[in-house]
Amino acid sequence: MLDKTFAILNGRVVLPDRLVTGKALLVEDGRIVGLTGVDDLSDDVERIDAGGRLVTPGLIDIHTHGALGHTFNEPTAEAFGVITAENARRGVTSLLATTSTAPIDDLVASLETAREWLAQPRPGAQVLGVHLEGPYFERQQAGAQDPAAVRNPDDGTPDALLAHADLVRMMSYAPELPGALALTRRLARLGIVAAAGHSMARDTDVLAAMDAGLSHIIHVWSAQSTTVREGPWRKPGLLEASLAFDGLTVEMIADNRHLPPTLMKLAVKCVGSDRLCIVSDATSGAGLPDGSRFRMGGLEYEVSDGVGMMLDRSSFAGSSTLLNQMLPVLVDVVGVPLVEAVRMATLNPARVIGADKRKGSLLPGKDADLAIFNDDFTAWRVMIGGRWLEDGQR
Repeated sequence: MLDKTFAILNGRVVLPDRLVTGKALLVEDGRIVGLTGVDDLSDDVERIDAGGRLVTPGLIDIHTHGALGHTFNEPTAEAFGVITAENARRGVTSLLATTSTAPIDDLVASLETAREWLAQPRPGAQVLGVHLEGPYFERQQAGAQDPAAVRNPDDGTPDALLAHADLVRMMSYAPELPGALALTRRLARLGIVAAAGHSMARDTDVLAAMDAGLSHIIHVWSAQSTTVREGPWRKPGLLEASLAFDGLTVEMIADNRHLPPTLMKLAVKCVGSDRLCIVSDATSGAGLPDGSRFRMGGLEYEVSDGVGMMLDRSSFAGSSTLLNQMLPVLVDVVGVPLVEAVRMATLNPARVIGADKRKGSLLPGKDADLAIFNDDFTAWRVMIGGRWLEDGQR
């Protein structure tokens, strides 16, 4: 049952534009009512003392592949259950089930599993849809994506994936490939976020794709083309477009491994705290100790020095860090103010996928998805849709 009416007291409440203390956050019937004075609460309202901890919206990860040895490429309820439970335990209350490049039939199987998962209420982080990362990528920028399954979008295979368009909230692809502009227009018509990544695009390719409906860029600096010279002429790439074009929202992996602090600071300065989203890009190695082997698609990787690595150490293989662990990096290493850091992991990603009317902030009328964090951003208690996680107390 929903916890009917309760108030969280003695917390530092993070709103989209400020930090509030000395107020009670009131929740009723699974919705945020708003802030009120403690003395204004009626005697019958249950009171929860946050003990001075941070009270934030539930985190939202729009690019996460897995955790604890499982990925969303596995078409099983067990995989979905393990990943969503681990994310919820960390304070991630919503996510996009993100697949990696694989044969089309395998991706369709994952989409069908997602449909079954969404057909009934489930414990754990809410799956808001699927993010198809690939398979339409430039092979030179495949990174840890399986090169054997990379293909072009003009080969007719998007039909099989977009037969499940009601489940797909985002598709990321290389916008310079044959058929990519037609795919962009199709995604825009279907209301699917068209996102660029794993690409050798020039800035002119990105502009053309933006005219067709491209709106988002995945993991800035990772698997992105950059400026090249043709004779005396400098030709900007996807990286420069990501940093310069105001019409795009941009993801950043803030695990302090994929990007050094200077590059993270540059992304914050260029993109700004209203368009930059923090994502985990977590793989099945997330939550596993160093030295653990894990698989993504048809390839095997290893957790090394707190990050996923290809076995030959030629490329990162996604992150082994979940979203809550990235907030201290933003605040303590990058120097992002707390309120802005939380916004990058809550309201901004909600806006990207059009979920901000219900998710992403503690404003009146929104779903009661919230987390109470210790100072190190370990979750003390977590609520999803007005229900506390059974193991939320720390």
